[in-house]
Amino acid sequence: MQIRTRRKEKAESGRKSGRIPASLAYGPVGGRFNGLPGLAGAVVIALALVLSALSPAGAEAAERRILALGDSLTAGYGLPAEDGFTVRLEAALKAAGVPAKVVNGGVSGDTSAGGLARVDWLMAEKPDLVIVELGANDALRGLDPEDTRRNLDGVIARIQKAGATVVLAGMKAPPNLGREYAADFNRIFPELAKQHKVTLYPFFLDGVAADPSLNQADGIHPNAKGVIVIVERMLPTLLHALGEQG
Repeated sequence: MQIRTRRKEKAESGRKSGRIPASLAYGPVGGRFNGLPGLAGAVVIALALVLSALSPAGAEAAERRILALGDSLTAGYGLPAEDGFTVRLEAALKAAGVPAKVVNGGVSGDTSAGGLARVDWLMAEKPDLVIVELGANDALRGLDPEDTRRNLDGVIARIQKAGATVVLAGMKAPPNLGREYAADFNRIFPELAKQHKVTLYPFFLDGVAADPSLNQADGIHPNAKGVIVIVERMLPTLLHALGEQG
């Protein structure tokens, strides 16, 4: 009772003089430092308030910036904008608790050579991670796999030089080009991933290729349902690359 009476008297005195004791002004935090020398006590209280403001409970996760560098599969060919790969991926990342902005760097008809020509100025977006989805048009045109390898090697090197993480999305050659061509082309992606020590997503169209219900009438480009499948299957790989899951 005596302590309570003294605190009440102290508060009343403070109100009359226009000064409020630190132990009352800062509540429980100030009370912990009651009795510290004036300047030292003020410094400790200020630090406590700053640390409280910066605590994880009050902090918002920084937005991750992702660039999808690719061809029509990335660009969202034949689909409304809201059904495209980058829009669906951005929504999936946010639903997984990862605030992200996914930049659409897809150009329909682009080859690995086109991607190499564009990569430097696309890196002006300063992405944290780049999905490299190139090579499908190289295979459809029957271009020399060694040229594709050389172009993708350059793309990956330039992205890494800029300081971004790379996820290399693999592609597979059409079977009508023959076994030898397919073998030479298909090995490009795992070998480059190993060489540059980057994350490999083995096949961008995994679960969608050759399924009429998940593709547009051309049998090549995914429809809206197909894009959903691609995003669902690729998401764990991207979360891992972003360091968001083990």
